[in-house]
Amino acid sequence: MAPGWRATAKYFTYTGLASSMGHLPEPVARSVVGGVVRVMSWRGGRALAMNERHLRRVLASECEEGVVPDPALVRRWSRRTYTEYGRYWRDGARVPYMSEDVIRARMSLEGDSEDVVRSAMRRGQGVVLALPHVGSWEWGGAWLALEGMPMTVVVERIEPKRLFEWFVDQRAQMGLTAVPLGEGSSAAILKALRSGAMVALISDRDLPGNGVEVSFFGERTTLPAGAATLALRTGAALLPTVVYSGPGDWHTAVVHPPLDTARRGSLRADVHRLTQELATCFEEFIVRRPEQWHLYQPNWPSDREGDRGGGS
Repeated sequence: MAPGWRATAKYFTYTGLASSMGHLPEPVARSVVGGVVRVMSWRGGRALAMNERHLRRVLASECEEGVVPDPALVRRWSRRTYTEYGRYWRDGARVPYMSEDVIRARMSLEGDSEDVVRSAMRRGQGVVLALPHVGSWEWGGAWLALEGMPMTVVVERIEPKRLFEWFVDQRAQMGLTAVPLGEGSSAAILKALRSGAMVALISDRDLPGNGVEVSFFGERTTLPAGAATLALRTGAALLPTVVYSGPGDWHTAVVHPPLDTARRGSLRADVHRLTQELATCFEEFIVRRPEQWHLYQPNWPSDREGDRGGGS
């Protein structure tokens, strides 16, 4: 844990910046964040190198077999992820200060996505939204809360504790119930689903390292088993979902029809099948807007080997 003064400095830095984003005129907030992320993208470092590895896989999936994406193109796309991540951070900080009318006006659902969500909720057995690190899921969560469908989300603990508690309170102001990842989180999620509520799980990164092996952008890795396991055990609808930033000031949600959670074999086999289906859906989501996939940590076994080597 950070020494006391460092923890205090971190708390006031994060909360002060977030409050500033909420109170500054929108053009000013956009300009400030834009300047910060431009500097970060040009500084490069391990985060940029790791993100380039991820985007190389994404772009390669759209190329003919044997064609390697141009390194300069990969780097340009990767730098654009910083711009989009800055927007994600800015919008997330501003949501608690936004009026209900603005949140509704800036939310769009593609095709029959809204019907898919409402139909799943009417079943009364709970809904599991499985999302990748794309766009701004918090904005979608705020809209759902306004529509009478508040969701429970699982979030990573951060230090210091005081900052994490502030983070949880901010999500509560958006209508989201944030459950800390770890002991007790499974029980809280199960309780929510059994009451017919909605749970959102970010499911494109296996933090504990004990997930299900899948093929993801042409390479074997593991993804979390939580979304599939919860849907199979509770009967909740399993909806692959993404909330893109844009066009303009809008946010656009895309909700995939429910995956088939009918039991076909052992629990283990069905979890594997559904997690692979989620991986395939995530590929489709990410390919549409690769610059909005803000993932800067290792996500494949080969990433960890490259990270230890210090290169991309």
